[in-house]
Amino acid sequence: MTSSGQSLPRVALLEDDALLRERVLVPGLANFGFAVTGMDTAAALHLHLAAATFDIVVLDVGLPDADGFAVAREVREAFPGIGIVMLTGRGDTLDRVRGLSQGADAYLTKPAEVEVLAATLHSLARRLRGAAPVRRRWQLDADGWCLLSPSGGAVALTRTERRVVERLTAASGQLVTREQLVAALTDNVYDFDMHRLDSLVYRLRRKVADACGEPLPLNAVHGEGYVLGGAH
Repeated sequence: MTSSGQSLPRVALLEDDALLRERVLVPGLANFGFAVTGMDTAAALHLHLAAATFDIVVLDVGLPDADGFAVAREVREAFPGIGIVMLTGRGDTLDRVRGLSQGADAYLTKPAEVEVLAATLHSLARRLRGAAPVRRRWQLDADGWCLLSPSGGAVALTRTERRVVERLTAASGQLVTREQLVAALTDNVYDFDMHRLDSLVYRLRRKVADACGEPLPLNAVHGEGYVLGGAH
């Protein structure tokens, strides 16, 4: 369960490349807050969909036992409310159009960075849940795995980033000491290198600026900690 009390978004990942699936995509997406079940054939996907509930299906086009476009169409017909993301090496415009026409909500080409895939999945998960209320401050989404800006931007967070952002958003507009942020990351507060916290904050600021096109109002209080601004 997430800190918000909701279960992690459940993803069925159909990728026949075992190395990519098990070494990169499954652990990578887990680090961004997804409960991922990996499989290597369309037959396995259909069995899993019949036996369990998933929020999103990620699938390739080139499969050993089926055509990915046909699988997308079959899944869409059988499960109208499910999210479908195609992740494939086929990046021609006609292929993209065909994938989206067959029922995919998004079409990404390989090699796709895990962070980009995670952001796409989180965005899709929010759309599937319905319209969100108007935001007037920086906050975490319902699952707690994306930082949302007041203007509508969203940034997918890793587990480490999420722990820090949780602490900052919970005290929006108030000082969070460096020790409190470190305590959110580790039990060994006194052995923690404070430079790691500063580096994490630096990367988080850059990540937010790149993804949202606006600065994160996270202000340093020299020698004490950080304050996350509230209103945009």
